[in-house]
Amino acid sequence: MKIEITNLKKVIKGATVLDDINYTFTGGRIYGLCGKNGCGKTMLMRLMAGLIYPSFGTIRIKDKILGKDISFPESVGMLIENPSFLNDYTGKQNLEMLAGLQKNVDKAEVRRVLEQVGLDPDDKKKFYKYSLGMRQRLGIAAAIMGSPELILLDEPINAIDADGVQEIRAIIRGLSAENRIIIVACHDKSEMDYLADEKIYMSEGRIIKETENDR
Repeated sequence: MKIEITNLKKVIKGATVLDDINYTFTGGRIYGLCGKNGCGKTMLMRLMAGLIYPSFGTIRIKDKILGKDISFPESVGMLIENPSFLNDYTGKQNLEMLAGLQKNVDKAEVRRVLEQVGLDPDDKKKFYKYSLGMRQRLGIAAAIMGSPELILLDEPINAIDADGVQEIRAIIRGLSAENRIIIVACHDKSEMDYLADEKIYMSEGRIIKETENDR
């Protein structure tokens, strides 16, 4: 899989929030978007997910232009900003509802991803009673359910306890072995040093530096 971003620019209400973004992402790697809050990390992920479209430039996914040839990436999972689920549904019920929109996801897959992120598929607790950490785990489960080719994770370890951080790291590293493109946004440099194969530093809507981690 390959994603090519060319001369990307996003203008909102006259303000340029992303400017002259050029980058090529290839499968089997984890990319870390690094930078302070407001630098453009989340906006770039929203564009790649097809939630919004560029003002200028192109995002080409497997030779199809996003917003022209396809409305959304054909295989994408995402955790962008705060995960949103139905309050009166259990975690399992929420994922089963989402699975109904995906042809390749059955109940066995829902159970598998819940267990993978450390949640009990048989827990009867409703989402509104979930802790912040449990909500984050459910959001990660939703993002990886069905083994999408592109996975976008915005601050995936937010609100996760120390033991859970190790589990989430292992999950993300394991997913990268299957030719997926995984993009993780995180303001914690040490976390990116550990997790990412390539780090992309952003500031004021622009890519200012790229580095590759030794593995």
